[in-house]
Amino acid sequence: MIRIFSYLPNPRVWKATITGRYLNVNVEVRGAPPRELGQWLWDFDARPLKEEDRNNARLERKGRTGFSGSLYKTDQFLNAHPFGNVPAAFDSSGEVGIFESNSIMRAVARLADDDRGVYGRDPYHASRIDSFLDASLVFARDTQHYLLCLGSDRLTREIHTQGRDAFTNYLDGIEGALAVGSGFIAGDELTLADVCFVAEVSLFSRERAWRRTVEAIECEPIDWSRFDLATAHYEGLCEHPAFVGDLSPFLEKLAADIKKHAG
Repeated sequence: MIRIFSYLPNPRVWKATITGRYLNVNVEVRGAPPRELGQWLWDFDARPLKEEDRNNARLERKGRTGFSGSLYKTDQFLNAHPFGNVPAAFDSSGEVGIFESNSIMRAVARLADDDRGVYGRDPYHASRIDSFLDASLVFARDTQHYLLCLGSDRLTREIHTQGRDAFTNYLDGIEGALAVGSGFIAGDELTLADVCFVAEVSLFSRERAWRRTVEAIECEPIDWSRFDLATAHYEGLCEHPAFVGDLSPFLEKLAADIKKHAG
C-alpha cells in the first residue's frame, strides 16, 4: 500500500493511480481542491483542521509554490518530505516519504508482485524509460509558469511563446518515438513512459479552455493538430481500463469548460 496526499484533482497523481490499477497495487489518495488545502493538516494521516490545530503555532508554516497564506504541517510530514510539497506519498508506516510524481509512480511499480514490464525488462530499457520521464520533468518545469498565468490575468505574449515552445519540443519527441512503429513510447508494451505522458499532457490540455485569454493578448492558440501519432496514442490510452477511471471524468469536465469559454 502507498498513501498520497495532494490537491485534487491532480493529473500528476494519476501516474500512481493508473499504475496501481494496472499492477493491482493499492494506492490510497487523500486531499481536497487547492484552495481548501490550507484548511487541512498536512500529515501521513492528513485531515481537515481542528480548532486545536489552528491554535498550535508549531504546525503553522508559510505557504509556497502555488499556496499563499499559512499552511499546517506536522514535523513528521516535514521529516518525510523535506521540500514540503505535494503530492506527498508515504509507505504504510508513514515514516518513509516519497516525493515528486515520477518517483511516486516508480514506487508503485516496484511494489507490484508482477510489474508487467512497466519499468523495463532490463537495465537498458529501464534507463530508456527514465529518459522519457526526465524529459517530462523538463516539460513540466517549462510550462508551469504558463499554466499558472493563464488563470491569473498575468499571461503575456512572451510567456505564451515559452509555453508553446515547451509543448512543441515535448510532443516532437513523443511523436518521433511513436513513429518507430512499436505502438508505445518506450518499446512494444505499456510502460511508465506512457503513463507519465498521459498525465502530463492532460495537465497541459487545460490550456485549451483558455482560448479567449490567449486571443486577448493577440496570440494564436497552441496547435495540437500536427501531432497525429501522439494525439492518437493519448486518445487510445484514455480508453484503457487502467486509465479510464481518472481520465473519463477529467475529459468530460474539460470538454464542458472548453465549450463554456468558447463563446
